[in-house]
Amino acid sequence: MYNLYYWPHIQGRGEFVRLALEAAGAEYVDVARQPEKKGGGRAAVAALLQGTDPRAPFAPPILEVDGEWISQTGNILAFLGPRLGLVPRDERSRRWANQLQLVVADFVVEAHDTHHPIAKHLYYEEQKPAARRRSRAFVELRMPKFLGYFEAVLARNPKGPEWMVGAAMSYVDLSVFQVVAGLRYAFPKAMSRLEPAHPLLVALCARVARQPRVARYLRSKRRIPFNQGGIFRHYPELDR
Repeated sequence: MYNLYYWPHIQGRGEFVRLALEAAGAEYVDVARQPEKKGGGRAAVAALLQGTDPRAPFAPPILEVDGEWISQTGNILAFLGPRLGLVPRDERSRRWANQLQLVVADFVVEAHDTHHPIAKHLYYEEQKPAARRRSRAFVELRMPKFLGYFEAVLARNPKGPEWMVGAAMSYVDLSVFQVVAGLRYAFPKAMSRLEPAHPLLVALCARVARQPRVARYLRSKRRIPFNQGGIFRHYPELDR
């Protein structure tokens, strides 16, 4: 049994972990989405962050397993990958998967900073001019760079262009799928323009979405819809 701690109202970084657990059919509890009277809610996450444990995590997502608290999305996925069969067995492939996941993490930060370019504690409405400038650079320069890199990784995979790492779906494929889904929500105009240049990536995302467990999860109420509180937010004035 895995206990996942993440904010209950957004997908955020916790969604990358949820996708891995769901795709593998792992038994887990999304703790903060449980009723507060049963130890859930935002208070469950806050209590962990305010704990006195010398290894208390800095921020969610946090995975509790076998009495251990594991934090940071990439670190959690590197831990779960071998246990859930979502990464090849050899160490070289596992390091490669982790390296790609860290690239995904960089991409996620840049996507978030399009609507919060100055400070996270300020509302979007307090930094609109900077957000427009940041988003223009993101759409015109950074999105093509990251998407082009993932397309090239698929094209260069010795096992074929179906998956990012090896010959089967890994947690990296799930994470890339999540990023593309988020970008389609936040920047639909930009993505409709960019996707034709990245056919392998588009095919990968469709392939991930067709996986039976993933498909069931995406249709379920467990999948929190994209919204204006998460990493990927749709502001029409930032899309071009």
